[in-house]
Amino acid sequence: MTETGMRVAAAAGVTVLAWASAFVAIRAVGPAFGAGALALGRLAVGGAALTLAVLASRSWVRPTAREWLLMVVCGVSWFAVYNVALNAAEERLDAGTAAMLVNVGPILIALSAGVVLREGFPRPLLTGAGIGFAGAVLIGFATSGDGPAGAGGPVGALLCLLAAATWTIGVLAQKPVLRRLPAVQVTQVACVVGAVVTLPWAGDLADGLGTASGPEIAGMVYLGLVPTALAFGTWAYALSRTDAGQLGVTTYLVPTLVVLMAWPVLGELPPPLALLGGVLALTGVALSRYRGRTARESRVAAGGVPGPGGDRGPR
Repeated sequence: MTETGMRVAAAAGVTVLAWASAFVAIRAVGPAFGAGALALGRLAVGGAALTLAVLASRSWVRPTAREWLLMVVCGVSWFAVYNVALNAAEERLDAGTAAMLVNVGPILIALSAGVVLREGFPRPLLTGAGIGFAGAVLIGFATSGDGPAGAGGPVGALLCLLAAATWTIGVLAQKPVLRRLPAVQVTQVACVVGAVVTLPWAGDLADGLGTASGPEIAGMVYLGLVPTALAFGTWAYALSRTDAGQLGVTTYLVPTLVVLMAWPVLGELPPPLALLGGVLALTGVALSRYRGRTARESRVAAGGVPGPGGDRGPR
């Protein structure tokens, strides 16, 4: 693996771990704020941290009109609507089930990127996506229940699917912008846009801050700093250097991690079926990232001579 490949893998790993922790944190602190207020608080904290990062980096690149539009689309869909929908879903579903349902997103991303971004449909990607999704389904069955509010069911499931759809829209809008603009800048603009869109819940956030405990407020700040500012930044960095479809499939690890994190924090014990689902998810991710030998490597292994300039490696 090249140095760039190692950095992309590390960035994807940070993203997956942080996003998994977000599902647990949302369930833990969500009732103190409400879906919209928690989204606003999280995005306000994340937007402030990212703004400081942009100022410190001094790497601002002036966006074109098209790039501004795409960043706004990303901010409205992935940062605003996604967060409100996910928060509302976790009022009705447990963290593991919500994570499994939201993780139909990588399938939508891979399929949409194959058409919209012309990334194609490599066989390992499709195979890995199928196996990974099967693992996510097993985790969902193993951890499904009536939810923390006793109101699990079709509404929570539909909210998770809405979150998955807006996640896909956000990635497709974000990918072209990252070809020219710095990852931290793109993330900062989208996060600030999301915070502006969720301003109608400012009153609810003020009420929540007045009644929430110290740990609950700390949980909201954590959501803004780590799963938002840090993880969305590392995601953008990785997305700027790899295919959207391949990167999206790595998030199949999230449901497995959510179950393992929820065990000590929320008292949810992962049943054997969830562990089997985790193994399948890991297998799917490994397969999805396999590209096989390049044409050049095959010729060298067969004793042939590489063509002029060699062959193009991984993107």
